[in-house]
Amino acid sequence: MKTYRLALGFDTPILLLIVTAWPLIAAQPLLAAGGKLDTAKIEQLTGAKGTLNTNEGVFKITSPRTDVKISVDGWPMPPFMGLASWAAFTEQKSDDAMVMGDTVLFQDEVNPVMSVALDNGLSVTALHNHFFYDEPKVYFMHLSGMGEADKLATAVRKVWDKIKEIRAANPLPGKTFGGAAMPATNSISGKSIESVLGVKGQANNGMFKVVIGRKTKMPCGCEMTKDMGVNTWAAFAGADDNALVDGDFAVLEDELQPVLKSLRHDGVNVVAIHSHMTQENPRILFLHYWGRGRAADLTKALKTALATQNK
Repeated sequence: MKTYRLALGFDTPILLLIVTAWPLIAAQPLLAAGGKLDTAKIEQLTGAKGTLNTNEGVFKITSPRTDVKISVDGWPMPPFMGLASWAAFTEQKSDDAMVMGDTVLFQDEVNPVMSVALDNGLSVTALHNHFFYDEPKVYFMHLSGMGEADKLATAVRKVWDKIKEIRAANPLPGKTFGGAAMPATNSISGKSIESVLGVKGQANNGMFKVVIGRKTKMPCGCEMTKDMGVNTWAAFAGADDNALVDGDFAVLEDELQPVLKSLRHDGVNVVAIHSHMTQENPRILFLHYWGRGRAADLTKALKTALATQNK
């Protein structure tokens, strides 16, 4: 099995070339005769040249974020120090391919780019930070996918195109989600939330919170339950017609993608994906979210996402 790795440079004006040649390139399969990846066609499709590491069988193109100046702890950070994206293709025994990658994103890029990835057959497997005191704040989103190599390459290209589209419209990263200002006082109607979600909640100064427990076990045989931190929760603030919700989904590994797709479909922002424990069984992942809108619409979005679990 050979692995080929790529990423797209933001400082190279390749978008026009890709768009012009796209119909011809997209029609050509990226797996050549015998199931071997065609690195030349990957270069054509991405518009970027790569280097093959013959010892590892890796085809790699780095993608430094040179379009926005980034500092960490007051130091102007060169992309070489960890601000580069990548995508790597590998052949599968079934003559299909697999892609994995890590994408460097700013806060206003994360959710639009995540939606493009999910809508084009890629899985989002992690979302987290690598630094403290970074300006602007930088996040890293990990992607994977399996299937026909040309479809995977097409999806990767669309992900990178979305990043360029966002920065072309606004050269500097945004600092807020946007939307109306929050009310000065909180007045959330908890009973309607309880009715929709079917869970009793807790009111606090006009805010409202519900917690839904899950279970897993640690190697000692100890059962981890709701009050041990294995739970999905949602906290509402604002007013019924102008609310925010933030919280956490506790998901099994095979539930992560359906929940992500559901939340993004309904306009809820995903702000982190990571683990909270080690060695638990079954494995539990946690995704944190932030949504704005009418409390009824936000509650409905959460109910829809919850319904994707345990199917």
